Amino acid sequence: MMGWRMVIVALLSHNIYASDTQCHNKALFPSTVNSSILNSIADANLFFEILLEGLEVGEECTPFCVQDEELASMRLTRRLEDVSRNVLPTKLADIQRLTSALSQLPGSLCRVDFEHVVLTLVHTAYRMANTAGHQRDAWAESFVNLYKTVKKDLRSAA
Repeated sequence: MMGWRMVIVALLSHNIYASDTQCHNKALFPSTVNSSILNSIADANLFFEILLEGLEVGEECTPFCVQDEELASMRLTRRLEDVSRNVLPTKLADIQRLTSALSQLPGSLCRVDFEHVVLTLVHTAYRMANTAGHQRDAWAESFVNLYKTVKKDLRSAA
């Protein structure tokens, strides 16, 4: 359980100081205006703590919720909840459209888009784990496609 959380924080930490010079121009997340969540290593560490303390992933209306009152009151947590409510795709059809757009994207993702893709990956993993049957297969396919995007982006940045 803790392993995937460490991987996500490592992925986000890896791209905190990534260069935006080779990123695409097309808006993957059109409603974003300076919606970066992690701006420092301290933010990445705090994000890891949020994951450890119990980040709840819900349905479309409340994609992420932090149960710990102290962590929930922090600015990073409020940014995470705001981005998850207003920016990230939470419906399966929207995530499938995103993965389709990502598969056709040349070059690397911008740092903010990378963060959003990883957070969408987290949301997709939770939804996949909490569904069954045909829906689970559809969520699993979206998860794999998002994973491939993250892997491709990390390889191109190396």
